[in-house]
Amino acid sequence: MIDKWLSIVGIGEDGLDGVSTLGRELIVQAKIIIGGQRHLEMLPPDDGQVRQPWTFPIAESVEQILSLRGQRVCILATGDPMCYGVGVTLTKHIPITEITIIPAPSAFSLACSRLGWSLTAIETLSLCGRDLATLRAFLYPRARLLVLSADKKTPSLVAQLLTEQGLGASEITVLERLGGIHERLVTGKASSWHHQDLADLNTIAISCITDTPLETYFSPRVFGLPDSAYHHDGQLTKREIRAITLSTLAPLPGQLLWDVGAGCGSIGIEWMRSSPRCLTFAIEQDTKRCQYITDNALALGTPGLKIIQGKAPEVLQDLPQPDAIFLGGGLTTPLLFETCWQALPPGGKLVANAVTVEGEQKLFAWHRQWGGELIRLACQRAEPVGKFLGWKARANITQWVSIKGFHQG
Repeated sequence: MIDKWLSIVGIGEDGLDGVSTLGRELIVQAKIIIGGQRHLEMLPPDDGQVRQPWTFPIAESVEQILSLRGQRVCILATGDPMCYGVGVTLTKHIPITEITIIPAPSAFSLACSRLGWSLTAIETLSLCGRDLATLRAFLYPRARLLVLSADKKTPSLVAQLLTEQGLGASEITVLERLGGIHERLVTGKASSWHHQDLADLNTIAISCITDTPLETYFSPRVFGLPDSAYHHDGQLTKREIRAITLSTLAPLPGQLLWDVGAGCGSIGIEWMRSSPRCLTFAIEQDTKRCQYITDNALALGTPGLKIIQGKAPEVLQDLPQPDAIFLGGGLTTPLLFETCWQALPPGGKLVANAVTVEGEQKLFAWHRQWGGELIRLACQRAEPVGKFLGWKARANITQWVSIKGFHQG
């Protein structure tokens, strides 16, 4: 392990005292040490080493590290480098066969040990460099969350968001400088949170408690959120059809969806809500609808959704390869299907919904050429008819589903 040119050593608030023997040996043998300023200050004086702090944006430091390949380099990282840490970034650019990683306990592990929480029974996320709205997707009654803070202002922002979401009674504990001599726990209630004198290095523990459990609605992660969860101008895949469509798309963690003709973004948003690692590119040419997508993504905890404003298929040319594509409209647009089908990898899935006769004819033609499944979806809802109830039919949907084969074009 020592023979690898790059090492990443996790270091906690207790400094070198908490680093393993191997980790300290890697630090001593390194010719170049890179880390945060507070990490570098934990090291003893040594005139024989080059010690340099991170530069920002972090991509510049990554390029610098790549240029040092072959020299003995040690990176100092906070806690576990592979838990929202720099190790995750570097292993995207450097093979693990060239790296030795020595983790220290993560902030999540340390927090669980202080609170008596089971790490496998909680939600974990980071707000470092991420939109605060990400938190909304993790909120539900009786949830326990551990959140990595961006800085000392983050707990107040979290408390405000919880209160706005009907979780003002939630208990918040801010754990500062975990593992060091200055460790401190600060507790309070979200609706009355007033603590400002906090350390930048902190982790937030949240026990979610509702203010009005009978009146507050929390969006589940299953497919088919109520239509009222979305702002839209009528271009919305209705709840029942949306649930069936998403179950047909069948997202897996880490997969990418192209939602072509995204409307208000409902399909792509619920795709991303199925797993924090799923991603959507929502393609929509209407400016007002793009704003709906933005608003809905923030409200429902998927601020990472990517909006591509423009007309398909032209704007599809340089996008990352999708695992699945949903066509909710524009089926008669020239070359749209051909462009999407070509973009899919073998095993990729295309799902298209048609509500018009012309769109349905396109699906019939594609089915004849490429196979797959054709499904007719019908839904009725009970609505008032005078003093009585009657069944009101929604527009029928014809759905085509096809998985690209290894021998298809």
